[in-house]
Amino acid sequence: MPRRNLIICATLVQNPANLGGLCRTAEAFRLAALVTGDASMTQRAAFRDLAVSAHRWQPLHICTPLELPEWILTQQQSGYRAIALEAHPRAVPLPEFRFPQSTVLILGRELTGIPPEILDQCDQSVVIPQAGMVESLNVQTAAAIAIYEYSKQHPLPHDRPLE
Repeated sequence: MPRRNLIICATLVQNPANLGGLCRTAEAFRLAALVTGDASMTQRAAFRDLAVSAHRWQPLHICTPLELPEWILTQQQSGYRAIALEAHPRAVPLPEFRFPQSTVLILGRELTGIPPEILDQCDQSVVIPQAGMVESLNVQTAAAIAIYEYSKQHPLPHDRPLE
């Protein structure tokens, strides 16, 4: 069964529960890969509690934060576009954004987001418009919304219609 050409780069995400939720979401939407910064994260109870058994089927790759700039460049050289999920003045609102077929979605650290040097390396940025008093969503929740939008734009042959 084919996979979507979307890689979730969660190298900067440090919370094992968030990574477990990301793994489960990535597997549910048959994404190409989930990239984490620490191989031992998948062994933690908080990761496993949220991932359930998704880590058995979801391709997982490791890229440490120190390796991230070179990893992004390698992905770009192989035809992927690096898209930052980050609220900043140049970010395109998600409802207006058209995801490239081959996308690496770069996620930031909890609380501090994506460092400026990584943000500058990305091809584009996308933001989820919000109306509430809280300024941001949990990283796993924000990623799930973006993954859903990507999946609507790039359905797999066996997908039921997403609306």
